[in-house]
Amino acid sequence: MGRRRAAPELIAAAGELRVLRDRERPSGRLLRQGEMDASYVDLADARHLEFDYLRRMRDLVEAAGARRVVHVGGAGCALARALAVARRDARQEVIELDAGVVELARSHLGLRRTPGLRVRLGDGRALIAARRDGSADAVLVDAFVGARVPRHLVTAEALSDVARVSRLAAVNVVDAKPLGEASAIAAGLSLAFPRVLALAAPAVARKRRGGNVVLAGSHDPLPLDRLRAKAAADRSPAAVLGPEEMSAFIGGAPPFRD
Repeated sequence: MGRRRAAPELIAAAGELRVLRDRERPSGRLLRQGEMDASYVDLADARHLEFDYLRRMRDLVEAAGARRVVHVGGAGCALARALAVARRDARQEVIELDAGVVELARSHLGLRRTPGLRVRLGDGRALIAARRDGSADAVLVDAFVGARVPRHLVTAEALSDVARVSRLAAVNVVDAKPLGEASAIAAGLSLAFPRVLALAAPAVARKRRGGNVVLAGSHDPLPLDRLRAKAAADRSPAAVLGPEEMSAFIGGAPPFRD
């Protein structure tokens, strides 16, 4: 997910949550949950996004011109904070289930009250279901239990509700070869949205190895050439699979169901 770091320094711990200082970037703070990297923020530069998949999500939000953004899964709120700096008129809601994560983010990851950014405790699916039709421009799902996206957030029924609320949805998936989970989530997105994309390292997009995949569904056409140019120029280049390539990526996989 992020670059390799040399001997990080432990700053705080609570249960299986740990906050570490990045010795290679002294203002960098890494939140780990068990063996998973959950968030990384730079206390000196909120625009810095260490994890590749967050840069892919930022590219999608910018390409869609999304101003009203809902984040399902907050951790250190790295992406929300980066978007708040880049676009002052953004109105964002971060939904985080774990109060302990929010407490650590406020105490050690520099999370502060920010105009246009609201953090709410609760279950993402329940809070999405309570929203009005068309009340968001983008819903970004970056939530995990262990290494998996909570299943109830990515069933066909859940994604249909996201499509009711928002013009754009993006889901970060960590999957192993042959990417069966990513295929099923993409299948669910294809039922909810007329256009589906995938953004990942080239070998992951071709299903030659596992890794992070950002899956997106959109009601509106997105500028694929711009997305591909930004992904190719990134410090960790990525491929963008357009709607015409997603049938092969899904490969007939059925969506998850409630």
